Amino acid sequence: MTTYELTDTIDLTPRLRLLRFPVGQAYLWRDGTGPGAELTLIDAGAAGAGRPLARAVRDWGHAPEDVRRIVLTHFHEDHAGGAGEFARLSGAEVYAHRLDAPYVRGEAPGPEPVLEEWERPIHAQALARLPPRPVHPELPPSVREVADGDVLDFAGGARVVGVPGHTDGSIGIELGLHGVLFTGDAVAASPVDGQVMLGVFNRRSEQAVASFHRLAALDSDLACFGHGDPVVGGAAAVLRAAAARYARA
Repeated sequence: MTTYELTDTIDLTPRLRLLRFPVGQAYLWRDGTGPGAELTLIDAGAAGAGRPLARAVRDWGHAPEDVRRIVLTHFHEDHAGGAGEFARLSGAEVYAHRLDAPYVRGEAPGPEPVLEEWERPIHAQALARLPPRPVHPELPPSVREVADGDVLDFAGGARVVGVPGHTDGSIGIELGLHGVLFTGDAVAASPVDGQVMLGVFNRRSEQAVASFHRLAALDSDLACFGHGDPVVGGAAAVLRAAAARYARA
């Protein structure tokens, strides 16, 4: 299998590391220190990312087996394609929203986004930077389904926030005790000027706008996007100002 290599790693806090791919990014969250630390991976890159992710974990001073769970914000290839390979390398359990889980399990092809005309060239460029999807992709051994409001056992209680629109089963993850918010592709930061914006390539634009407003209403200090630089410090105010540019659905 072709490997899908990381292009950068950035420590956002002592507990949180950003892992950047040619398209999109993943995040490692750490609970505890030393040999007893327990890690969570938020998203997993595209097919071929498993071994590069394992190297990134080792570079952070841990073993792949220290990653106990992989939480997928949605089923798209640039976020979920590497989940199966890394799950088999690490033994981590894969989590996805119940509406996206069938596509993560490979039971059916996921629905395509509804592209605006101006999004078409951007979408084509993104696809060109992703590795070819394998004919027989390495799927997760199992997928644990989650829903809006579920609380996952890391970071002192990580709350699942349903944010449909980009996909029907898109989720954000709120680490309330730490002021950290993972938005998936519901929110993004422009690669040109860093401006926070509504994520692109959405299935249902009105739902996507409503989800943006829901995330902006949360009390976050650090916002981590599926694409673009995170907002480190005062994230809630930045998200609210950005969401105000979009009419409420």
